[in-house]
Amino acid sequence: MAEAILHALSKIGSVGLNNEVSAVRKKLSKKVASLYELPVKIEEFGVQLKAMNNVMRDFGTTHLTNNVIKGWIADVRKLAYHVEDVIDRYSYEALKLKEDGFLRWYDIRSSRHITVFSIILEDVIQIEEEIRCVIETRKLILEDVIQIEEEIRCVIEMRNYGSITVQSSENEDADIGRKKPEGSFPELVSDEDLVGIDENRSKLTEWLTTNEEETTLITVSGMGGLGKTSLVKTVYDREKDNFPDAHAWIVVSEIYNVVDLLAKLLTKIQRQSPPSVDVALGHHADVYELTEAIQKTLQDRKCLIVLDDVWEREAYTRMCNAFQGLQGSRVMITTRREDVAALAPRGRRLLLQPLGSVESFKLFCSIAFHNNSPACKCPPELEKVAAAVVRGCHGLPLAIVYSGRVLSAKEQTEHTWNQIYNHLWSELQGNDHVQAILNRSYHDLPGYLRNCFLYCTLLPQGQPMPRESLVRLWIAEGFTRKREDCTAEEVAEECLMELIDRNMLQVVERDEHFRVSTCKMHDIVRDLALAVAKEQRFGSANDQGELMLLDTDQVRWFSTCGWSDSNNTAPGGVKFTRLRTLVSIGSCSNMLSSVFSESIYLTVLELEDSPINQVPASIGNLFHLRYIGLRRTQVRSLPDTIDKLSNLETLDLKHTRIEKLPSGIVKAEKLRHLFADRYADEKQTEFRYSVGVEAPKMISRFQQLQTLETVHASKDVALQLKHMHGLQTVCIDSIDASSCDDLFRALSCMPQLSSLLLSASDEEEALSFKAFEPTSTSLRTLIVRGGWFMAGLSCPIFQELGRYLKYLALSWCDLEEKDPLPVLACHVPALTYLSLNRVSSEGILVLSAGCFPLLKTLVLKRMPDVKQLVIEEGAMPLVDGIYITTLLGMNAVPDGIDTLGSLTKLWMLDLHREFKADWTQKQMDDKMKHVSDLRV
Repeated sequence: MAEAILHALSKIGSVGLNNEVSAVRKKLSKKVASLYELPVKIEEFGVQLKAMNNVMRDFGTTHLTNNVIKGWIADVRKLAYHVEDVIDRYSYEALKLKEDGFLRWYDIRSSRHITVFSIILEDVIQIEEEIRCVIETRKLILEDVIQIEEEIRCVIEMRNYGSITVQSSENEDADIGRKKPEGSFPELVSDEDLVGIDENRSKLTEWLTTNEEETTLITVSGMGGLGKTSLVKTVYDREKDNFPDAHAWIVVSEIYNVVDLLAKLLTKIQRQSPPSVDVALGHHADVYELTEAIQKTLQDRKCLIVLDDVWEREAYTRMCNAFQGLQGSRVMITTRREDVAALAPRGRRLLLQPLGSVESFKLFCSIAFHNNSPACKCPPELEKVAAAVVRGCHGLPLAIVYSGRVLSAKEQTEHTWNQIYNHLWSELQGNDHVQAILNRSYHDLPGYLRNCFLYCTLLPQGQPMPRESLVRLWIAEGFTRKREDCTAEEVAEECLMELIDRNMLQVVERDEHFRVSTCKMHDIVRDLALAVAKEQRFGSANDQGELMLLDTDQVRWFSTCGWSDSNNTAPGGVKFTRLRTLVSIGSCSNMLSSVFSESIYLTVLELEDSPINQVPASIGNLFHLRYIGLRRTQVRSLPDTIDKLSNLETLDLKHTRIEKLPSGIVKAEKLRHLFADRYADEKQTEFRYSVGVEAPKMISRFQQLQTLETVHASKDVALQLKHMHGLQTVCIDSIDASSCDDLFRALSCMPQLSSLLLSASDEEEALSFKAFEPTSTSLRTLIVRGGWFMAGLSCPIFQELGRYLKYLALSWCDLEEKDPLPVLACHVPALTYLSLNRVSSEGILVLSAGCFPLLKTLVLKRMPDVKQLVIEEGAMPLVDGIYITTLLGMNAVPDGIDTLGSLTKLWMLDLHREFKADWTQKQMDDKMKHVSDLRV
């Protein structure tokens, strides 16, 4: 659909800006006359593709199940990919000509390149014909669509005409059971099906029955299929009698009309109005008139209103004036969108989660064995296959109920159920009701988000997806681009948050700045997304030996996460000539040699955790590469041909065996992120457990570089850093006293610096921070490993900018302050994370009342002098995790630790041998029951 078009358009937008391409065109145009017209033709392709994209957007989700329209969309997708292929081949051949020195000395009359570019022009002519065919088909389709929409409009007008009539005979709650718009799904989960909802039902009931006098808004959110509507319906049915004056259930849905919704609300509440209330409206009342009528009808009355399936904030904000300010009234909203859920106060939001394994099995049994005696009991011989079915539903009530109903109609024998199980999941995927869970949410996504969403299926299933990795991959693919007011990274993070807000992705962890650290895709969403991804020419191979491929010559994105050639039929002999992306995390496959030689348009190469030990020189031929990921591989060096990768944006060599970068790497002037360090001690007990690389000369040529991790300090590095003002994250090790001042002055001049790691050359080296006076007010993270020369915590970094720091980790240092905590609390009050490792101190550390008001995490490690920790009342009121390890002198439980009501994680490990006895004597297990992760 639109995702393929948008990808092609991004290529069209950049091809004319490429200097090498322009030079080739001018040179070759003398021999291949039509080549001169190529930029104009490509621009025309862009115009046509944009027009097709607009047509598809106008279709919305209503017509997407029409087979004719689906076929036309497939043709448009094929066309968009063809355009992209031509552009990429054109750019590739132009860059290859430059590398061959063709533009300087080659005899153009005898060049094979004339033939190559002639073939490209033939492709252009073919594309023009394809566009004509697609346009003709579009005209025919639009005529059908117009006719369909006219029929729908007539139906809506008739419905609206009847909805404003005050004297109506339809049942007051008819909307609850009415058929939803196409693309939605019926409620398969009835009241009697609901299990494991007691807590949520009680919470909603409590919110409805509080004594709050103002109108209260309550939201229930979560991904599709979790039973939001079913939960709210059972609460509504039980509590509506407590709102006898007025109660109404209104289904909003993705496609709605505010006038229609207000008219329905008025109709429902008028049925419950006393005879004295008389509101007469014409058949064409507007929002203002309907709002006024509802206000008059509800005057001095307490009401309960449910707005079911709300997709946009505007749907509520345009209706709410009609029922705001009513004493004791309640409004409940169900939604998949977290931005809609945020309309309610924080204490009135309920986010549903998938059912646990026990609750899932109970729900399944209540459906599949509802006729059994004892009631809903699973026969022992079916327990194994029943458990497998439930696991495949991943806690979604909708999928569980559907599976239970399919199996309830079958003979209850092990043989029969095993046969059905083998086909059930594919049937579940193909079932209209369950497929609608994904379809509605997916088709509601803007085009730029669809690519980002589908891309997540390339990453390993069951593993959290790091935010930063997703951001860099999306940028490399061209899914997100910078705007006038935002970098490409900021735009990509906005996309990630929007997918999370829409419940298409789920947050796993947040970092100390409360940013999303990792996220995941729910398993059932992933399974259904794979079906969509296949249409977009994604391919995958996994560790179960499953190979999902279209024609390999057509695959553009390919994932082999977990694949091993030793256990499965190897795809090594397969050629992927149109491949743009290979994600091969933790895989062992012989297909890499084919990729390096055949996949000349490759843009992303992610080989994290793969057992490779060298990179072939042929990687230099992959001119389109923007992303290379070699994290945690055994690679020891990069070939010199890496200097040919002029489009490279991300180079991830973290935790490899590489010690030095090729000197020519500085030719990759578009590089934005460089990660290069290796573990010298994976247990992290030694001072230099992580070691950086030797920086290449002229590193300042990386003018677009934002991330530099990690390079050795030197006078040349300090000199180069003065000219790299775009750096945001910097990690430097092997710092000695002689390089301190120059290095710190260079760092001080970086206006966008936000994260900084500094490591001395060894534990005896003392670093002087007097010259470090950062001008950046964005500095949030500071990690220092090594001794401090004089001054201690009174240096400018803490005195001037300490109030901005959020994350501070100090290790292997002797400070002037014997108890660093009071000084840190004074100078860095906004910390959310504090770690002290091998930091000198006196025997008693004191966290005074009111200190660190925002701190979430406290880490104290290997501080042998510490014998006691005192936490005064009011200290660290928001702390969530405390990790105290290897404090061999600590023999007593920290005073006041049981007063930290926000604490959920507490580790007290490898302490004095008398510590456990003191813990037991003070009955701390009973006092710390509120701590979910307790390790002593």
